[in-house]
Amino acid sequence: MNTTPFSSLPLPPALLSNLDNLGYREMTDIQAQSLPLILEQRDLIAQAKTGSGKTAAFGIGILHKLNPAYFAIQALVLCPTRELADQVSNELRRLARFAENIKVLTLCGGAAMRPQISSLEHGAHIVVGTPGRIRDHLGRGTIDLSKLQTLVLDEADRMVDMGFYEEISGIVSACPARRQTLLFSATYPDDIRKASASFLREPYEVKVEAQHDASQIEQRFYEVDSDGRNAAVARLLNHYKPVSTLVFCNTKIHCRELAAELREQGVSALALHGDLEQRERDEILVLFANQSCSVLVATDVAARGLDIQTLGAVINVDVSKDTEVHIHRVGRTGRGQDKGLALSLCSPNEKKWVKLIEAYQGGPVQWFELASMEFAEGGALRAPMVTLCIMGGKKDKLRPGDVLGALTGDAGLTKEQVGKINVFEFMTYVALDRRIADKAFARLSTGNIKGRNFKMRFISTM
Repeated sequence: MNTTPFSSLPLPPALLSNLDNLGYREMTDIQAQSLPLILEQRDLIAQAKTGSGKTAAFGIGILHKLNPAYFAIQALVLCPTRELADQVSNELRRLARFAENIKVLTLCGGAAMRPQISSLEHGAHIVVGTPGRIRDHLGRGTIDLSKLQTLVLDEADRMVDMGFYEEISGIVSACPARRQTLLFSATYPDDIRKASASFLREPYEVKVEAQHDASQIEQRFYEVDSDGRNAAVARLLNHYKPVSTLVFCNTKIHCRELAAELREQGVSALALHGDLEQRERDEILVLFANQSCSVLVATDVAARGLDIQTLGAVINVDVSKDTEVHIHRVGRTGRGQDKGLALSLCSPNEKKWVKLIEAYQGGPVQWFELASMEFAEGGALRAPMVTLCIMGGKKDKLRPGDVLGALTGDAGLTKEQVGKINVFEFMTYVALDRRIADKAFARLSTGNIKGRNFKMRFISTM
């Protein structure tokens, strides 16, 4: 496999040094194909799957021409979901460490408007946000895009699918005509091509095939009756016992039903779908990412934009009619150097879709028998962690270090017994080893954090 080092690009030494410190030495396929064009200020349509390195591609392009001394919004990145916007912002901040005082601001719905307006008044170089909230700020006159140099549409297909086209169109009209526009999309069907044509100026197109390394991700297919899918999912979970599993269903109703059925069997499972409020969605994703929930049952729409690094397995409850959707589902597992496992259930009338997958992959899929699986010993699939919700957050000046200090001090825990700590505006979520969680709660509830007593509760996923 040919690799191209970042050092081959015409980038400033400080930026190259920071990339090296972050472990960015060889470019991924999408970076090698797109970055030379981005650095030449060309408009671009780039088709690549989640996890391919696209954030670094457009991030390096943005930072290469950004002037930190000029305090105006020089780049805008539009994302379909708050989760993806947060991930992109964090990655851009890491990439921007080579220079001082580059301010990255995240503007998403589901968060209070007033603090965002205040942050905009103080200025920012790069804004990352969801179309609805950016459009709201434009309507209020609280954001100025007149000095914009780079516009990025990240996961453009998902934004259009979610009904954001009108918002995007309004935002584009508020940007200068002389700008660089970079469109990144997992798929690029004709309707997206037509919808985005007016946004781009003589764009170059690059595409990285969404194939996976068969030696890294093991795919297994199982034939089931249409009414036996939920039982089959439970059987697969019981047999393989992955620490964290993302289960894909085609409908919101099936998500809710399957998650409820798994919980009745003692499995730590939650459903993620489009009917949830942002607060509920945030909480569910925190629980899954910190291993307080073993199984996340989601629709494709809800799961786009998620970046869960430690994923033991993916289960496709239905075979997707869209081959590229199947490839994206499978690509959620086996990230980095980890081995991945993808398990797909298929009824007899879905085998025509499997044939398309085989044609796309250039080889047959592997079939296995559900009946041959013995139920493993060890009972239900319970998550190793439980989450303690503390009724205080950033507005109370709480930081992760304050919470960790209280847990390892007054509560008497070791650092190894404390998992991820997520501090939001009004809430803090702490993952605790299930075996010592009750004892920690009792000790912490009689003590304090930063000299204050906060209300606390456990969040159940059973």
